[in-house]
Amino acid sequence: MTIISIVPRLPPAIDGIGDYAFCLARRIEQDFGIKTHFIVGDCDWRDIEPLANFSVETLSDRSAKTLQTALLNHPPTTPVFLHYVNYGYAKRGCPWWLIDGLENWKQQAPDMLLITMFHELIATEPPWRSGFWLAPIHQQLASRVACLSDRCITSAEQYARTLQTLSQQKHVDIPCLPVFSGIAEPQSVLPLSARKKQLVIFGQAGNRRRVYRHSQSVLHQICNRLQIEEILDIGMPTGLELSTIGTVPITALGKRPTEEISEILSTSIAGFLHYYSGRLAKSTIFAAYCAHGLLPICHRPHPDSDGLQAGQQYWTLDVGVSSSSALQAVADSAYGWYQTHQLSTQAKTFADCFATRSLDNSNI
Repeated sequence: MTIISIVPRLPPAIDGIGDYAFCLARRIEQDFGIKTHFIVGDCDWRDIEPLANFSVETLSDRSAKTLQTALLNHPPTTPVFLHYVNYGYAKRGCPWWLIDGLENWKQQAPDMLLITMFHELIATEPPWRSGFWLAPIHQQLASRVACLSDRCITSAEQYARTLQTLSQQKHVDIPCLPVFSGIAEPQSVLPLSARKKQLVIFGQAGNRRRVYRHSQSVLHQICNRLQIEEILDIGMPTGLELSTIGTVPITALGKRPTEEISEILSTSIAGFLHYYSGRLAKSTIFAAYCAHGLLPICHRPHPDSDGLQAGQQYWTLDVGVSSSSALQAVADSAYGWYQTHQLSTQAKTFADCFATRSLDNSNI
């Protein structure tokens, strides 16, 4: 069995959705023998080297006709898997060509299955950003995709509730799958007592800059509370000149292979992130911390709709307690939470979608 997966970009481009789609496709083939043919929406993306023997097709232009033609070139029994994130397919997040192309394709091939993973829905931005004024259009486009899809899946409970409305109640039971770790999934993890007194700050440069610009005081207190001896900064350079937080040295490791990052996460006591949205279930960094059994630390508690609570699946200074047993309980809870939606679990969920043509989401 082969499926078609529509993505904005793929590795080696720096793109979280592309990484997600690639890791998922690899696991689905490994566990279920389902092959993936990728259609890449970014016309400038180039397949520099083969991606684990996956077939990849880059659209020559972003037009409804080109997408429609590409989809109709495949057998009518081939499921289509759309990774939807509006800004990934068009400037200002308005991919009219994508939705028009899908609608035209569906009209000619109504029996073909469209499964959509909604990674994003509607950007929440202040009035001085274009996203604020374009939100009604983003909502309209997301609604069209939801109504067109035979199944909808998303990564946050808040998104699922919104999709029920946007799909005009076509989709009522929408599975929520928090993102998985792109940095391996250890089968066993060390207790905090056996780890080095290292705190990891990992992720894209912009996210790490936010940590250093807005959370230095919090970091300083955390390092004192946990007796941290070294901060390990992993990722592309931030452009900031920082050597210490208080008396704790910062070691800038730069970009590292995933195997090395996994080893660092497996032997460090804690990982820190400064995350605004309150949707930690969508953070690949948080997922990586949880998967490796270290103590996930946030700059402050988040009002979260995905069941994540400060003092349970992550730690903050506001929690107060910092005994060894309390911190280990948080790390254990975070690790346990991650196991419920690890990559193999998600691969099975999607494989089940591809294997059945029933439109009843309750079967997922």
